[in-house]
Order: sequence, then structure tokens, then C-alpha cells
Amino acid sequence: MFRFMLDTNSVSYALKGNPPSVREHLRQVPMAQVCVSSITEAELLFGLALKPQATKLAELVNQFLLGVSVLPWDSAAARAYADLCAASWKRGRPLAAMDMLVAAHAFATGLTLVTSDRSFRSLRPRLRLVDWSKPG
Repeated sequence: MFRFMLDTNSVSYALKGNPPSVREHLRQVPMAQVCVSSITEAELLFGLALKPQATKLAELVNQFLLGVSVLPWDSAAARAYADLCAASWKRGRPLAAMDMLVAAHAFATGLTLVTSDRSFRSLRPRLRLVDWSKPG
């Protein structure tokens, strides 16, 4: 059963090993409890498309995607997106579109979003967040 959904920055930290605390958390949590959104997969693949010469990075990203569950975007995520996005706009604190899509996906699936991006904090307490980039 999944517990954690990694955002794109967290995946990037894990692949680069910086900060090391992200990899350490991934070693401590069974991979069966970790997933990414198909939105994060799209962001990672977009990054690769912008850097076709980065073959080593492409290998790392593709290996990571083979080893982690990628949850498909669905109607429940779309409904969560509408709800969270409307609430954010009303408070005058909208997130970037891709961030909101990932947040809505984590919210719809009841997962804790692993992120160091402070902009997600505006979605608390509705969205559970954890930052693995900090030690401890």
C-alpha cells in the first residue's frame, strides 16, 4: 500500500544524491510504499527531452521509473484538482499548474506528498506534506 508520493524535485534529489537525506529516506521506506504521479513522470521525461545529450541522466531517470510505481491521473485526481485549485485561487495563493496537478493527485489518493517546495505549504492542512531533503 502506497504511503508517499514523490514530487519532481524529490525524484531529482534522489537521482542526484543531493541532498543525501532523500536517498537515505528512500532506503528506509519500502519501495512498495513509494510512488510518483504520471504528472511527475511527464515532467521528468520533458526534462530529458530538453537535454537529449544527457544520456547518463536519461539512464538514471528511466531506471528510476522502472523501479517505482507510476500512478495514472484519473477522474478523482481531476476533481481534487478543481477543489484545491479553486480554494487556492480564493485565498490568492495559487500554485504553478504542474505543482497543483501533483498536489491534487496526492490528495485524491490520500498519500503524503514528499517535497521540499515551500509553495505546497499553502495547501496545508488538507494536503499532508513531508520534506525528506532535511536530515532526520
